[in-house]
Amino acid sequence: SHSAGALPPPTTAPPSPAARHHTARPAMAAAAAALASSPLVHLTAAARLRLPRPRPSPAASSRWGYPRGAYLDWRPLRRCDRMRRFSVDEGGGGGEDGEKRDEEEAAAPVEAKVGAAEELGSERSRSGSFSSSSSPSSATPGVSSEPPLLSFSVDNIDTVKLLELLGPEKVDQADVKAIKEKFFGYTTFWLTREEPFGDLGEGVLFVGNLRGDREEIFGKLQRQLRELTGDKYNLFMVEEPNSEEDDPRGGPRVSFGLLRREVSEPGPTTLWQYVISLLLFLLTVFSCIELGIASKISSLPPDIVSYFTDPNATGPPPDMQLLLPFVESALPVAYGVLAIQLFHEVGHFLAAYPKNVKLGIPFFIPNFTLGTFGSITQFKSILPDRKTMFDVSMAGPLAGAALSFSMFSVGLWLSSNPAGATDLVQVPSNLFQGSLLLGLISRAILGYSALHAATVSIHPLVIAGWCGLTTTAFNMLPVGCLDGGRGLQGAFGKDALFGFGLTTYSLLGLGVLGGPLSLPWGLYVLLCQRTPEKPCLDDVSDVGTWRRGALIASVFLVVLILIPLWDELAEDLGVGLVSSF
Repeated sequence: SHSAGALPPPTTAPPSPAARHHTARPAMAAAAAALASSPLVHLTAAARLRLPRPRPSPAASSRWGYPRGAYLDWRPLRRCDRMRRFSVDEGGGGGEDGEKRDEEEAAAPVEAKVGAAEELGSERSRSGSFSSSSSPSSATPGVSSEPPLLSFSVDNIDTVKLLELLGPEKVDQADVKAIKEKFFGYTTFWLTREEPFGDLGEGVLFVGNLRGDREEIFGKLQRQLRELTGDKYNLFMVEEPNSEEDDPRGGPRVSFGLLRREVSEPGPTTLWQYVISLLLFLLTVFSCIELGIASKISSLPPDIVSYFTDPNATGPPPDMQLLLPFVESALPVAYGVLAIQLFHEVGHFLAAYPKNVKLGIPFFIPNFTLGTFGSITQFKSILPDRKTMFDVSMAGPLAGAALSFSMFSVGLWLSSNPAGATDLVQVPSNLFQGSLLLGLISRAILGYSALHAATVSIHPLVIAGWCGLTTTAFNMLPVGCLDGGRGLQGAFGKDALFGFGLTTYSLLGLGVLGGPLSLPWGLYVLLCQRTPEKPCLDDVSDVGTWRRGALIASVFLVVLILIPLWDELAEDLGVGLVSSF
C-alpha cells in the first residue's frame, strides 16, 4: 500500500489519449448507471460530507507531460476510498487493483470525463432520479469531490418533479396543443394567452376574445372536447381574471379552464363517512330529546333545574335517572325538530334529481339549544351552471322553512285554544324575546296578557317550529358553503360572497345576529363551512332577476328572525318580562 501523502509515479508509460478515451468511456457509463440506480443515492437525504474539491497539480503536468488540469490531486479523497468503492465498485476490485483503477480514472482526459457526465445525466433522467445536478464537475464518477453514498442532500432534490408526483395530475400538454389547434379560431374563441388554472395550478386557463354567443360556443367546445378526449377532462367557462372591461356583447369577459376529471370532480362517499354520518345522526336524536325535556322546565325536579341553570350551583350533580319519566313527553318536540330537518334534506334531493346533480349523505350537527344546527350536505358532481346551484341550494331552506312556519302557526293557534290546554307546556315568557319577527307574531296571536306573564302556556309545535325557523335562518346566512352562501354565489358570484361573508362574520362576532347562539354558530361555520362552493361548469351565465329578488327577500327575513328583541321594545310591546326568570 502507498502512503496518503503522495501518489506514486506510474510503473509503465502512460497510455495515449485515444487509448485512454476508448477504455475510460465504457467504465464511466457503467459507473454512472450504477450510481443513478442505487437505492442508497435516492434514499439518503442526510447532511452531505463536505470535502475540499480536487485541484490541478502543476507538478504532474511537468513530470509526466499530461495536459494541465487533467491530473487531479487525490490526497483529500483517500480517506473515503473504502466507502466510495463499497457504494460504486461493489462487484470487486479492492486493494491494489482498486487503487490502480482510481489512478487510471484520475489520469483520464477532460473530454472523457465530460462524456461520462453526459451519459450520467441521461441515465438519471431515464431512471426517474430526483437529482438536479448535471454539471461535469459534480456528476462524473471517480472525479466527484464527494463520496456517492453521502453526497445527496435536500437541496439537490428536483422539487418540481416531486410536486408532480405527489400533487394532483396535470393536464397533458399534447391534449392542450390539440385543443388550441382544433377548437379555437376566428369563429369561436381567439386565444391570446394561457395561465394556470385550479387550486394548485394543475389546469390550464385559456384567455382570449369570444367571437359569438357564449352559451353556444361553450356547448360546442364541450362536445368537441368529449369527441377528442372522452371523459378525460372537464371544461369550465369562467370570468376572465383581472378583466378591466366587459364583453362587447354584454356581460363579463369569459375564459375557458381545463382540468382533469379526477381532479375537478368530488370523490365518492367512503365507508368512514357513512359511519360518521350515522354517529352524528344518533347524537342529533339525543340532542332533540334533550330539547324536548328542557321544554318541560317548569315541571322538572328543582335540583336538576338549578344545577343546569344556576352558574353558582355547587355540590354533587343530581341523579339523571329522575329525567327518565319526562322522555316520553319530550318526544313530540324531538319528532318535530327531526321532521323539519329531514324535510329540509328532502327538498335538496328533490331539486337535485331532475338536474342530474348527485348529493352526498347529510352530516347532522347536534345542538342542545336548538336540537340541531342543521346538516352538511356536499355536492358529489359538478354543477352545470349557477342556476342549478341556486335552485338546489335554496330548495332545502324553502322546504324546511315552510314546514317550520306551519308548525309554528298551528302551535300558536292551539295555544290560544282553551280546549287543548292538556297538551300545553309552561315556558318562560322571555324566550319570546329571542327573535324580533317570531316574537311579534306570537304577541299578535297570544295577546299582551299571555306574553307579559312570568310563564306562557304553549303547544310543543310552537317550540319545534321556532327551533326549525331559527336553524333555517342560520343556514341561510350568506357566508361560506351554507345554503345561503351557495345561493348568493349562484345569484351574484363569488366576489359578492366574499363581501357579504365579512359582514356576516362581523355581525355574528358582535352578537347582533342570533344573540347567545351567535358565537357557537360562527365557530361552526369557521370550522366546517367557511370554504365557498367550487365553480360550476358554466360559471358566467346570469340566473335571472326573480332569483336574485327571492334571495334578497330571504336574507331580509333571515335578519328579522335572528335579531333579538331589545329590552326597551320588548317592554313596550309586552313581550316577556325582562327580569322574569
